[in-house]
Amino acid sequence: MPRQMSESLLVGLLLAFSGGLMDAYTYVFRGSVFANAQTGNLILLGINLFDGSFHNALKYLFPVLSFTLGVLLAQGFRLAFQKGGKLHWRHLSLLLEIALLTAVSFLSADNNLLANCMVSFACGVQVQSFRKIRGNHLATTMCIGNLRTATEFLVNAVHEKNLRLFKRACLYYGVIAVFSVGAVCGNALVRAFGQRAILASPVLLLAAFGIMCIRAKQDDGLE
Repeated sequence: MPRQMSESLLVGLLLAFSGGLMDAYTYVFRGSVFANAQTGNLILLGINLFDGSFHNALKYLFPVLSFTLGVLLAQGFRLAFQKGGKLHWRHLSLLLEIALLTAVSFLSADNNLLANCMVSFACGVQVQSFRKIRGNHLATTMCIGNLRTATEFLVNAVHEKNLRLFKRACLYYGVIAVFSVGAVCGNALVRAFGQRAILASPVLLLAAFGIMCIRAKQDDGLE
């Protein structure tokens, strides 16, 4: 059974690079809030609540809620449009992400809370919409699950002398590396372009969208 283009390595790497970039952007430029790493936001939420900094706690609470809403909407897209059509539901997810992240580039530092909520919402949409690369369950917006799985595959590969498992471990570690490079580049872009740095993510997502559309047309031509 042929895999969907949304599971291709190139699309996955573009999304992972963008995921790292988004996290770096919100943390460096938008008040030390994570776009993807909601565990970190929950920890900082708890710390601020304990310290009595209730107003400061809100800047961590709302991105968590926004991320959750993004997941809900993406799943809604899947259920509503899974029967197919000219535009796949994952295409809609990417278009929504592109629109949101482009809009964020126009929000000043006075609107950091709104900007962080929009980026976290986009991340929630992405993590729910794109969950596999080459048939492997992989996240493109966070690393902890990928790191655990990669290490498990590596240990099993060595133990069983299994090249296939080793290649799967390398895939997971590769996605983690690309995510990390995206974070490095995100920091560099913030230093160079400030508020507009986030525009790099819509460009990457637009490239992923184009790749998926090209493959869809090729598949239609074979029918």
